[in-house]
Amino acid sequence: MRSPATRRIAVIGGGPGGLYAAALLKRLGPDREITVWERNAPDDTFGFGVVLSDETLGGIEHADPVVHRALGAAFVRWDTIDVVHRGVTQTSGGHGFAALGRRTLLRILQERCASLGVRLRFGTEAPPAAELAARHDLVIAADGVRSATREAHAAHFRPTVTHHRNRYIWLAADFALDAFRFEIAETPHGVMQLHAYPFAADASTVIVEMREEVWRAAGLDVRDTAESAGRCAEVFSDALGGRPLRSNRSAWLTFATVTNAHWSHGATVLIGDAAHTAHFSIGSGTKLALEDALALAACVEEQPDLPTALAAYEAERRPVVLSTQRAAAASLRWFEELPGYVDQPPRRFAFNLLTRSRRVTHDNLRLRDPGFTGAVEEEFGCPPGTPPMFTPLRLRGLVLRNRVVVSPMDMYSAVEGMPGDFHLVHLGARALGGAGLVMTEMVCVSPEARITPGCTGLWTDDQAAAWARITRFVHENAPGAAIGVQLGHSGRKGSTRLMWEGIDQPLDEGNWQVSAASPVPYAPGVNQVPQALDRAGMDAVRDGFAEAARRAGRCGFDLLELHCAHGYLLSGFLSPLTNLRTDAYGGSVEHRLRFPLEVFDAVRAVWPAERPMTVRISATDWAPGGTSDEDALVIARAFAAHGADAIDVSTGQVVPGERPAYGRSYQTPYADRIRNALDVPVIAVGAISSWDDVNSLLLAGRADLCALARPHLYDPHWTLHAAAEQGYTGPGVSWPLPYRAGSRTPPAGRTDGPRPRLTLG
Repeated sequence: MRSPATRRIAVIGGGPGGLYAAALLKRLGPDREITVWERNAPDDTFGFGVVLSDETLGGIEHADPVVHRALGAAFVRWDTIDVVHRGVTQTSGGHGFAALGRRTLLRILQERCASLGVRLRFGTEAPPAAELAARHDLVIAADGVRSATREAHAAHFRPTVTHHRNRYIWLAADFALDAFRFEIAETPHGVMQLHAYPFAADASTVIVEMREEVWRAAGLDVRDTAESAGRCAEVFSDALGGRPLRSNRSAWLTFATVTNAHWSHGATVLIGDAAHTAHFSIGSGTKLALEDALALAACVEEQPDLPTALAAYEAERRPVVLSTQRAAAASLRWFEELPGYVDQPPRRFAFNLLTRSRRVTHDNLRLRDPGFTGAVEEEFGCPPGTPPMFTPLRLRGLVLRNRVVVSPMDMYSAVEGMPGDFHLVHLGARALGGAGLVMTEMVCVSPEARITPGCTGLWTDDQAAAWARITRFVHENAPGAAIGVQLGHSGRKGSTRLMWEGIDQPLDEGNWQVSAASPVPYAPGVNQVPQALDRAGMDAVRDGFAEAARRAGRCGFDLLELHCAHGYLLSGFLSPLTNLRTDAYGGSVEHRLRFPLEVFDAVRAVWPAERPMTVRISATDWAPGGTSDEDALVIARAFAAHGADAIDVSTGQVVPGERPAYGRSYQTPYADRIRNALDVPVIAVGAISSWDDVNSLLLAGRADLCALARPHLYDPHWTLHAAAEQGYTGPGVSWPLPYRAGSRTPPAGRTDGPRPRLTLG
């Protein structure tokens, strides 16, 4: 039932979102008085073309067939993407784009509003939202990325605006490209990139982007718009066929990501860029604005009052927007890091670009264009019929049969450091489940190195014998599976309760003295103040690691990982937030590395030479003043130079006030950067949950191995099931004979798709 309190509606901003919201609300309630204020003229717009997805068009079709038909008549459609790099063009098809001119889109929506009786006030600055709210039931703020409404009520909306490092400019060419074109230009000043697509029979949008330092080095910071357009046309003359570029209120910009803690305030609600932005490289701005308008109109129609409607609107749209912003952030970061990818082989580079946002994956790209994807797989080295995740990888004398790693997961189930039947079943089950490498939890090198009383250790021969029982089971019952040990020391995060009794909370009794790089407690007032290690203490820790490594070698572990992440002892030396030392082991990142490298060298010296050794690091602390991207590269480079065979790239858990950017595969960009900047093998971790993600990350060259934790808790046979679901039966994975009857995917029940969001007769 329509809310009775929405008869008079004001819309601030006559862009696509504001116009579409006005048209829908007027169509739903012909008796409504709706006014749109737009300070510019009807055809005075920034930019050129707009790309819309089939999903957005489907919503429009059901909500307003008149608008849908008008859009359909104006669209330019194509389905290919060309990636041009170093004179080679890689073409991928099956993508299904639809675009039209922004002016055309505005005209269609303006005409629809006028036909329904919406008042359109162009060339007129809207009164402030508070003033409009005094005489309107609903105020829709669609006033863009620099929203005056948002800023006027910033105390309530609580906006965050983040500016990014690349410069870009919107231009146009007076001819139609026959594909969405990405082209890379390696100039004397640095790497520049072009994003271009047709939006009319005789016109294409052209966006040129580059890092700030490249923009300045090329002198574009001192050129006017016409000179900039001319210079860009010269750089990308092949793509343009020698044609010029033109501007339309164009300027060099840095992209701003907008978020808001709240989207409504009283009767005022934000939509589109006023509420949120997502980088143009995934073509989402207009799409999100139109979808916001549709959802807002539907919620106003469905809910009994305005507060409930606005709450429902935000609850519906926020998860969708956050997902889009995560994808856009991944895409934005990819283009910011573009110089690190230019040396990739041509097909891998193209695949990497196409899958940069993680929304296009190996599996759906294979459906869209099996020929292109097959060529990428062949270049990667996949044997025929073999998914990337089931290709082998050699690290020193160890050949892993596939690229799946069971990530180290603390089980807190040991007694006096002794692994028991639980650990045998836990690790044995995952080895039987098909993973190429199964990692132990962090195994502590001394009683004082434990996180909790339930942590395992390797400081006694009895513990070593218990671990040998587990490695023997894996090697005898899961042929082809490797098992690795992760050695670590809890540092200032030790002497705490079991995870389910209160994570990071100190023990009620039986606490032991903890140590760290500096006397800084993990949580002041909660955790104990650690003892800063002196030279004798560092020697004892180093020797404890070496002795544990000797035992691990005798246990039969195939790989050893040194834990230098997550705020534990060695990580505490690496992070500037936890290492406040003024001696030779503090200060610069090179000095902070000294003790972790001493430990690494001591372990490598006693670990069998033919067996690989990896290092897990936190590549960011997710906190101001913490480990920087450059620090992470220095750290990874140093360990690789000392003999690390791969870097296991995790993030965070160093300080309690961290603010991670959670999301699917959210840590993989850090592994990606290290791999492509240093040409060192990496293990990617962090919310990798599907075999499609694993295949995509490997094929794009972002990782060499993928470590999964929670998926292996949910399904110990995750890798076997991934093989079954892909129809793979080769040597990269094998079902244990007693399990072979389960190697076929069980039949699934029927599922019906969702109904259209808003359908009007």
